[in-house]
Amino acid sequence: MSFPLLTATAALPAIGAIATAAVPAARRTAAKWLALLFSLATLVLAGIVLARFEPGGARYQLTESHAWIKDFGVRYELGVDGIGVALLALTALLIPFVILAGWHDADPLETKSSRWRPTQGFFALILMVEAMVILSFEATDVFLFYILFEAMLIPMYFLIGGFGDRAHSGSDENAAAQRSYAAVKFLLYNLAGGLIMLAAVIGLYVVAGTFSLSEIAEARANGSLSMATGTERWLFLGFFFAFAVKAPLWPLHTWLPNAMGEATSPVAVLITAVVDKVGTFAMLRFCLQLFPDASKWATPVILVLALISIVYGALLAVGQRDIKRLIAYASISHFGFIILGIFAMTSQGQSGATLYMVNHGISTAALMLVAGFLITRRGSRLIADYGGVQKVAPVLAGTFLIGGLATLSLPGLSPFVSEFLVLVGTFSAYPAAGIIATTGIVLAALYVLVLYQRTMTGPVKAEVQGMADLKVRELVVVLPLVALLIFLGVYPKPLTEIVNPAVQHTMSDVHKKDPQPEVEAAK
Repeated sequence: MSFPLLTATAALPAIGAIATAAVPAARRTAAKWLALLFSLATLVLAGIVLARFEPGGARYQLTESHAWIKDFGVRYELGVDGIGVALLALTALLIPFVILAGWHDADPLETKSSRWRPTQGFFALILMVEAMVILSFEATDVFLFYILFEAMLIPMYFLIGGFGDRAHSGSDENAAAQRSYAAVKFLLYNLAGGLIMLAAVIGLYVVAGTFSLSEIAEARANGSLSMATGTERWLFLGFFFAFAVKAPLWPLHTWLPNAMGEATSPVAVLITAVVDKVGTFAMLRFCLQLFPDASKWATPVILVLALISIVYGALLAVGQRDIKRLIAYASISHFGFIILGIFAMTSQGQSGATLYMVNHGISTAALMLVAGFLITRRGSRLIADYGGVQKVAPVLAGTFLIGGLATLSLPGLSPFVSEFLVLVGTFSAYPAAGIIATTGIVLAALYVLVLYQRTMTGPVKAEVQGMADLKVRELVVVLPLVALLIFLGVYPKPLTEIVNPAVQHTMSDVHKKDPQPEVEAAK
């Protein structure tokens, strides 16, 4: 039997989580280095997966299949397509930077709350989230995916509620209450979505007699499995609701600003750049593939919700006074673009949406981590508490600017390619939706440039006067992300070659073809 590469890629961070948690309490530094080494080893395995993946080959590659719960037809089935392997690589890439950026975030405090900050637990939880997210991108058994979809909520709950942001304007008691509220809200919203999805998963098994994604798709293709129109629509809604909560899509988004605002900056990156991508990924893999007719039926409503997310998220970002909540609302707007591209049902739109997932992960990580370094130095998340930072910390200000410009999709940086494809794909099928979505670009320029102007330019405030510039560890975190933003902005071909064949498979699932441009005959 060949080496189970996909299992190893997910198992390695899980083993690392156990090993890190077992390090004696007095050896905090050793726990940090152990977690970092396991994350780097996972990145190497992810690189091997990426190297062995053949874009023009079978739809699902490096497959593994083993009986698990025979009485219920549940199998341990794994496989990656171009979309899954791209997001797997993104996850493995970001986790080492998350660990390095949070190097001191869980160090004990000289307060009563120090007991909630065990260093080993913080890094073990990050690795456990990585393991579950990677396995969710690999799972081709619906029940296995559901278990992972729900299980990742547990470590995320403790990361938000137990290791919150120290830059809080209120007392320790108020900060703890805010963290608890954000963690519980995150958990309740996602659990509600998951429970509805569970009912849909059971319903799917009753109809199809299996949880295997490949078997269901094959049965639908050869006509041996047919769903009544009403049944398919109800099952689609059960799956889509859970994914829309995770994504997050308006009006199911309200947990995200609280969670990102109260979490540490590295954990905020984990939320929006890694965990939330499971929701949009699952829309492509499960909603469109399992319920193609229902997906087309629901498209008009979903497009409207996506447009609301784009404009609403951007408008609220413009009015924010808190740096992290501004980035959170900007992410809601960006997820609106991703969902818009998915349900435009064009190859350009879906390719752009998949690239957007990857590029948004990199750009948000760059911006949020630099913002975290800034907030740690000043001890405040409020925009009004800053001013003139570029004069005392020019490297910090410069990297913050690049992260911000990537967020507004400046040409030459990788998110531009994604946003351009989404808008082209949407406009070719739904011109009105494409026009409305462009307002998100204008608003993005407003909230990013105003944020930079208010924090980095102008007179140097007294509290900012002695601010240190980025240190070596922080540069190691930020500079590779900036380099990736530039490289993929200038040369996106490595990503598009991996993603495009998988997008064509998805287009085939929903029996859609790209609209042909109307060309007037020459007179």
